[in-house]
Amino acid sequence: MNVLVIGKGGRENALCWKLKQSPQLGKLYTIPKNSIFERFSYNVDVNPFDFQRVKDFCIEHDIKLVVVGPEDYLSKGISDYLSNYGISVFGPKLQGAILESSKQVAKEFMQRNYIPTAEFKVFTDPDYAKEYIKKIQRYPIVIKADGLCAGKGVRIVEDESSAFECVDDFMVKKIFGTSSSKIIIEEYLRGREVSVLCLVDGKRYLILPLAKDHKRLLDGDKGPNTGGMGSYCPFDLCRSEFSRIEEEIIWRFMDSIIRERIDYRGVIYFGLIITDEGPKVLEFNVRFGDPETQSILPLIDDDILEIFYSVARGKMLIDHLNIKKEYCVCVVASSSGYPFSPKIGDEINGLDKVDNDVIVFFAGARYANGKYYTDGGRVLNVVACDKDFEKARRKVYDNISRINFSGMHFRKDIGKLE
Repeated sequence: MNVLVIGKGGRENALCWKLKQSPQLGKLYTIPKNSIFERFSYNVDVNPFDFQRVKDFCIEHDIKLVVVGPEDYLSKGISDYLSNYGISVFGPKLQGAILESSKQVAKEFMQRNYIPTAEFKVFTDPDYAKEYIKKIQRYPIVIKADGLCAGKGVRIVEDESSAFECVDDFMVKKIFGTSSSKIIIEEYLRGREVSVLCLVDGKRYLILPLAKDHKRLLDGDKGPNTGGMGSYCPFDLCRSEFSRIEEEIIWRFMDSIIRERIDYRGVIYFGLIITDEGPKVLEFNVRFGDPETQSILPLIDDDILEIFYSVARGKMLIDHLNIKKEYCVCVVASSSGYPFSPKIGDEINGLDKVDNDVIVFFAGARYANGKYYTDGGRVLNVVACDKDFEKARRKVYDNISRINFSGMHFRKDIGKLE
């Protein structure tokens, strides 16, 4: 079976790595053009936003399954377009994708379907937003840009002046363009965060191993929000907490998409927080999380291609996953200046010193003349597994310390138990 993976980051590197383990895989194609992906796939210079060209390529190369990594293409309707030509796509259509591309739509979806989430207000005018902020008595609060901002459109603000500054950045200066022309102001929730990902074929779901993401740039969960600085899997919850997540969030989500006739095929990511009142949804993502994917996939002991293909066709073939009895830890190495103005072009050294049982997934990197160079904010992901959690952590940090490039940064506390 020939497969096309769309995307060029660490998440897509992990998806390709797992797909290549399938005995059913014929040729693995990837787009867009990327020097790293040329090394393990048939990498083609096709713009994923050119849906007609993507469709023609799929027909020409007998692609049976398209796996869409980033949310950008889903939010533009690539699944709708390709599905119209009989091409199976792992990734939701527009009706489902908007649950990530518009936080307002997501919050209103949760509100009308009794899915627990933070109290919120939506604003399209910065002056009205500031008038509302003046009445707030309790901080911190959370301010979110409505649209897609690569994981950076959320700020936790501690006082009124910081809130005003955020409103100006988002709505007046428009640092995220039209994505921040509308904002959501919501209450700050306290508790333990967990990433819950489910495979969904439109009618049924399958829960993947729970993961923990670390969003802040610096140790101790300090510094600005990023796309994610590391993750570990599985994340342990007690049975009662897990049951409430399934009953109050997952079941209600499934009931809602069926009732509202949303043909959702792919993966749904629930960014949750376990509060004293129970689990609540912080965000929906309509694709695999990054870097959660890098710590989840190595633990799955099944043919992921077979599973993805059945999900895309609306007929999930299995009702449980075979999960390795191990822990997996992923640490992200980022470039100097990330997340605001990452420096690129520095040579990456030490990759040849990494142990054979440790995986390096490339994200913001490129390959030229036998050498690797930084080419983005989150440069690479170092991943290790072990039956002992602390051994997995030590293995990751022992190996990432052998890698170096100018300005390289990584958190030292990924996987520290709460």
